[in-house]
Amino acid sequence: MVYIILFFVGVIATTIGTLAGGGGLISLPAMLFLGMPIHSAIGANKVSNMVSSFSSFFTLYRRNQISLKESSWLIPFSLGGGITGGLIASHLSPENLYVIAVILLIFAFVTSFIGKTKPKGAKPLKLSPVSGTGLFGIGIYDGLFGPGQGTLMLYLFSYLNIAYVRSVGLVRLATFSSCFGAAISYILSGAVIWPLTLALMAGSVTGAQLGVRIAEKLNPDYVKPILRVVTALIIVQLIAENVL
Repeated sequence: MVYIILFFVGVIATTIGTLAGGGGLISLPAMLFLGMPIHSAIGANKVSNMVSSFSSFFTLYRRNQISLKESSWLIPFSLGGGITGGLIASHLSPENLYVIAVILLIFAFVTSFIGKTKPKGAKPLKLSPVSGTGLFGIGIYDGLFGPGQGTLMLYLFSYLNIAYVRSVGLVRLATFSSCFGAAISYILSGAVIWPLTLALMAGSVTGAQLGVRIAEKLNPDYVKPILRVVTALIIVQLIAENVL
Protein backbone atom coordinates (compact mmCIF):
# COMPACT_ATOMS: atom_id res chain seq x y z
CA MET A 1 0.00 0.00 0.00
CA VAL A 2 2.85 2.38 0.84
CA TYR A 3 4.36 1.81 -2.61
CA ILE A 4 1.08 2.71 -4.32
CA ILE A 5 0.76 5.88 -2.21
CA LEU A 6 4.34 6.90 -3.06
CA PHE A 7 3.68 6.30 -6.76
CA PHE A 8 0.70 8.67 -6.75
CA VAL A 9 2.60 11.18 -4.58
CA GLY A 10 5.30 11.17 -7.27
CA VAL A 11 2.73 11.66 -10.04
CA ILE A 12 1.00 14.61 -8.35
CA ALA A 13 4.13 16.32 -7.02
CA THR A 14 6.09 16.08 -10.27
CA THR A 15 3.18 17.10 -12.49
CA ILE A 16 2.75 20.27 -10.44
CA GLY A 17 6.52 20.72 -10.14
CA THR A 18 6.97 20.47 -13.91
CA LEU A 19 4.26 23.05 -14.58
CA ALA A 20 5.05 25.60 -11.86
CA GLY A 21 7.70 24.30 -9.45
CA GLY A 22 7.20 23.50 -5.77
CA GLY A 23 6.72 19.75 -6.18
CA GLY A 24 9.16 18.97 -3.38
CA LEU A 25 6.85 20.67 -0.90
CA ILE A 26 4.32 17.94 -1.67
CA SER A 27 6.51 14.85 -1.89
CA LEU A 28 8.85 15.48 1.05
CA PRO A 29 6.14 16.04 3.71
CA ALA A 30 4.22 13.05 2.33
CA MET A 31 7.25 10.77 2.74
CA LEU A 32 7.90 12.02 6.25
CA PHE A 33 4.23 11.42 7.10
CA LEU A 34 4.61 7.83 5.88
CA GLY A 35 7.47 7.36 8.33
CA MET A 36 10.54 7.60 6.12
CA PRO A 37 13.68 8.90 7.87
CA ILE A 38 14.46 12.48 6.87
CA HIS A 39 17.70 11.67 5.05
CA SER A 40 16.09 8.76 3.22
CA ALA A 41 13.17 10.99 2.21
CA ILE A 42 15.47 13.72 0.89
CA GLY A 43 17.58 11.10 -0.91
CA ALA A 44 14.48 9.59 -2.52
CA ASN A 45 13.40 13.07 -3.61
CA LYS A 46 16.79 13.86 -5.15
CA VAL A 47 17.08 10.53 -6.98
CA SER A 48 13.52 10.66 -8.36
CA ASN A 49 13.90 14.34 -9.32
CA MET A 50 17.15 13.60 -11.12
CA VAL A 51 15.56 10.87 -13.25
CA SER A 52 12.19 12.56 -13.85
CA SER A 53 13.77 15.93 -14.67
CA PHE A 54 15.99 14.40 -17.31
CA SER A 55 13.06 12.45 -18.78
CA SER A 56 10.96 15.58 -19.26
CA PHE A 57 13.91 17.55 -20.64
CA PHE A 58 14.75 14.75 -23.08
CA THR A 59 11.13 14.57 -24.24
CA LEU A 60 11.13 18.28 -25.12
CA TYR A 61 14.59 17.99 -26.70
CA ARG A 62 13.44 15.05 -28.84
CA ARG A 63 10.44 17.11 -29.99
CA ASN A 64 12.76 19.97 -30.99
CA GLN A 65 11.20 22.29 -28.41
CA ILE A 66 14.66 22.97 -27.00
CA SER A 67 18.26 22.70 -28.24
CA LEU A 68 21.51 21.76 -26.53
CA LYS A 69 23.10 24.95 -27.85
CA GLU A 70 20.53 27.00 -25.97
CA SER A 71 20.46 24.93 -22.80
CA SER A 72 23.83 23.29 -22.10
CA TRP A 73 25.57 26.41 -20.77
CA LEU A 74 23.18 26.71 -17.83
CA ILE A 75 24.47 23.41 -16.33
CA PRO A 76 27.72 24.85 -14.86
CA PHE A 77 25.84 27.91 -13.56
CA SER A 78 23.32 25.74 -11.73
CA LEU A 79 25.99 23.38 -10.43
CA GLY A 80 28.27 26.23 -9.36
CA GLY A 81 25.45 28.03 -7.62
CA GLY A 82 24.30 24.85 -5.90
CA ILE A 83 27.78 24.11 -4.58
CA THR A 84 28.17 27.71 -3.39
CA GLY A 85 24.79 27.61 -1.69
CA GLY A 86 25.66 24.35 0.04
CA LEU A 87 28.84 25.89 1.43
CA ILE A 88 26.99 29.01 2.64
CA ALA A 89 24.20 26.92 4.20
CA SER A 90 26.58 25.40 6.72
CA HIS A 91 27.04 28.87 8.26
CA LEU A 92 23.35 29.81 8.45
CA SER A 93 20.70 28.73 10.92
CA PRO A 94 17.48 27.04 9.68
CA GLU A 95 15.52 30.11 10.82
CA ASN A 96 17.60 32.38 8.58
CA LEU A 97 17.15 30.00 5.64
CA TYR A 98 13.37 30.19 6.04
CA VAL A 99 13.54 34.01 6.09
CA ILE A 100 15.65 34.09 2.92
CA ALA A 101 13.28 31.70 1.17
CA VAL A 102 10.17 33.69 2.08
CA ILE A 103 11.76 37.02 1.05
CA LEU A 104 12.84 35.67 -2.36
CA LEU A 105 9.46 34.12 -3.06
CA ILE A 106 7.56 37.25 -2.02
CA PHE A 107 9.86 39.29 -4.27
CA ALA A 108 9.14 36.93 -7.20
CA PHE A 109 5.41 37.05 -6.46
CA VAL A 110 5.32 40.87 -6.43
CA THR A 111 7.47 41.29 -9.55
CA SER A 112 5.22 38.87 -11.45
CA PHE A 113 2.61 41.65 -11.54
CA ILE A 114 5.08 44.08 -13.11
CA GLY A 115 5.71 44.32 -16.84
CA LYS A 116 4.20 42.32 -19.67
CA THR A 117 1.49 39.88 -18.76
CA LYS A 118 1.58 38.14 -22.14
CA PRO A 119 5.20 37.64 -23.20
CA LYS A 120 5.61 36.50 -26.78
CA GLY A 121 8.28 34.02 -25.74
CA ALA A 122 10.14 34.56 -28.99
CA LYS A 123 13.65 34.97 -27.57
CA PRO A 124 16.19 32.14 -27.12
CA LEU A 125 18.01 31.78 -23.83
CA LYS A 126 21.42 33.43 -24.11
CA LEU A 127 24.17 34.06 -21.61
CA SER A 128 23.88 37.64 -20.37
CA PRO A 129 24.48 39.50 -17.10
CA VAL A 130 20.82 38.98 -16.17
CA SER A 131 20.49 35.31 -17.18
CA GLY A 132 23.90 34.28 -15.84
CA THR A 133 23.50 36.10 -12.53
CA GLY A 134 19.91 34.92 -12.17
CA LEU A 135 20.71 31.25 -12.79
CA PHE A 136 23.74 31.32 -10.50
CA GLY A 137 21.74 33.10 -7.79
CA ILE A 138 18.86 30.62 -7.99
CA GLY A 139 21.45 27.82 -7.91
CA ILE A 140 22.76 29.30 -4.65
CA TYR A 141 19.21 29.36 -3.29
CA ASP A 142 18.74 25.72 -4.33
CA GLY A 143 21.92 24.77 -2.50
CA LEU A 144 20.92 26.84 0.52
CA PHE A 145 17.36 25.64 0.90
CA GLY A 146 15.60 24.63 -2.31
CA PRO A 147 11.78 24.86 -2.06
CA GLY A 148 10.47 26.99 -4.93
CA GLN A 149 13.68 26.76 -7.00
CA GLY A 150 11.78 25.74 -10.13
CA THR A 151 9.18 28.44 -9.54
CA LEU A 152 11.84 31.14 -9.28
CA MET A 153 13.47 29.91 -12.49
CA LEU A 154 10.16 30.06 -14.35
CA TYR A 155 9.77 33.68 -13.20
CA LEU A 156 13.30 34.41 -14.48
CA PHE A 157 12.63 32.86 -17.89
CA SER A 158 9.32 34.71 -18.14
CA TYR A 159 11.20 37.98 -17.51
CA LEU A 160 13.70 36.99 -20.23
CA ASN A 161 10.76 36.43 -22.62
CA ILE A 162 11.41 32.69 -23.06
CA ALA A 163 8.46 30.62 -24.29
CA TYR A 164 6.77 28.69 -21.48
CA VAL A 165 7.29 25.19 -22.92
CA ARG A 166 11.00 25.89 -23.51
CA SER A 167 11.19 27.35 -19.99
CA VAL A 168 9.84 24.09 -18.60
CA GLY A 169 12.58 22.16 -20.42
CA LEU A 170 15.29 24.53 -19.23
CA VAL A 171 14.08 24.34 -15.63
CA ARG A 172 14.04 20.55 -15.75
CA LEU A 173 17.61 20.47 -17.09
CA ALA A 174 18.75 22.80 -14.31
CA THR A 175 16.91 20.65 -11.75
CA PHE A 176 18.63 17.54 -13.12
CA SER A 177 22.00 19.30 -12.80
CA SER A 178 21.44 20.43 -9.22
CA CYS A 179 20.00 17.07 -8.14
CA PHE A 180 22.69 14.93 -9.78
CA GLY A 181 25.46 15.61 -7.29
CA ALA A 182 23.12 15.45 -4.31
CA ALA A 183 21.61 12.15 -5.50
CA ILE A 184 25.03 10.56 -5.89
CA SER A 185 25.98 11.71 -2.38
CA TYR A 186 22.83 10.19 -0.83
CA ILE A 187 23.31 6.94 -2.76
CA LEU A 188 26.93 6.59 -1.64
CA SER A 189 25.99 7.35 1.98
CA GLY A 190 23.54 4.43 1.99
CA ALA A 191 20.60 6.65 2.97
CA VAL A 192 18.47 5.68 -0.03
CA ILE A 193 15.79 3.04 0.66
CA TRP A 194 15.56 1.66 -2.87
CA PRO A 195 12.12 -0.04 -2.92
CA LEU A 196 10.43 3.15 -1.66
CA THR A 197 12.60 5.37 -3.86
CA LEU A 198 11.80 3.33 -6.99
CA ALA A 199 8.05 3.62 -6.27
CA LEU A 200 8.38 7.40 -5.96
CA MET A 201 10.60 7.51 -9.06
CA ALA A 202 8.06 5.60 -11.17
CA GLY A 203 5.37 8.10 -10.17
CA SER A 204 7.72 11.03 -10.75
CA VAL A 205 8.61 9.94 -14.29
CA THR A 206 4.90 9.49 -15.02
CA GLY A 207 4.18 12.94 -13.57
CA ALA A 208 7.02 14.50 -15.55
CA GLN A 209 5.64 13.17 -18.83
CA LEU A 210 2.12 14.24 -17.89
CA GLY A 211 3.37 17.70 -16.93
CA VAL A 212 5.19 18.12 -20.26
CA ARG A 213 2.06 17.21 -22.21
CA ILE A 214 -0.07 19.64 -20.20
CA ALA A 215 2.56 22.38 -20.61
CA GLU A 216 2.52 21.99 -24.40
CA LYS A 217 -1.24 22.56 -24.47
CA LEU A 218 -1.51 25.12 -21.68
CA ASN A 219 -2.79 28.56 -22.67
CA PRO A 220 0.06 31.04 -21.95
CA ASP A 221 -2.48 33.36 -20.33
CA TYR A 222 -2.84 30.83 -17.50
CA VAL A 223 0.87 30.45 -16.75
CA LYS A 224 1.41 33.46 -14.49
CA PRO A 225 -1.80 32.93 -12.49
CA ILE A 226 -0.75 29.32 -11.86
CA LEU A 227 2.74 30.46 -10.83
CA ARG A 228 1.24 33.04 -8.47
CA VAL A 229 -1.02 30.48 -6.81
CA VAL A 230 1.86 28.01 -6.36
CA THR A 231 4.13 30.77 -5.03
CA ALA A 232 1.51 31.91 -2.52
CA LEU A 233 1.00 28.32 -1.32
CA ILE A 234 4.76 27.80 -0.92
CA ILE A 235 5.07 31.03 1.08
CA VAL A 236 2.17 30.05 3.35
CA GLN A 237 3.61 26.56 3.91
CA LEU A 238 7.09 27.89 4.70
CA ILE A 239 5.73 30.43 7.18
CA ALA A 240 3.48 27.81 8.80
CA GLU A 241 6.37 25.34 9.16
CA ASN A 242 8.61 27.98 10.70
CA VAL A 243 5.95 29.30 13.10
CA LEU A 244 4.60 25.91 14.16
